[in-house]
Amino acid sequence: QVQLVESGGGLVQAGGSLRLSCAASGRTLNNYGMGWFRQAPGKEREFVASIRWSGGVTYYADSVKGRFTISRDNAKNLVFLQMNDLKPEDTAVYYCAAGPNPSGTTAARYAYWGQGTQVTVSA
Repeated sequence: QVQLVESGGGLVQAGGSLRLSCAASGRTLNNYGMGWFRQAPGKEREFVASIRWSGGVTYYADSVKGRFTISRDNAKNLVFLQMNDLKPEDTAVYYCAAGPNPSGTTAARYAYWGQGTQVTVSA
């Protein structure tokens, strides 16, 4: 079992930055693909970014490409999402997820999920 806890969310003005963290416990993250998803009110959960266990391969949704960066520290069981140039449409609950490597962009492939952290971007 893997337990995931997200942190770093908050309220920020458009154009600002936030760094989300995801701390894993219960099992090392080695050999797990990691992903970030988000869900806005009234919308389906959508893929944001993913990273393979080695950290060498990353994928991004087109809507965040060039603004968000996913990274991981396997030694510390941490995954990060650096979010720059935030826009009001980035407002959502952000979830960290772990799954088989690689897990890709499909939520159903991820076996473990955190509780989420709220990100609110004001205009």
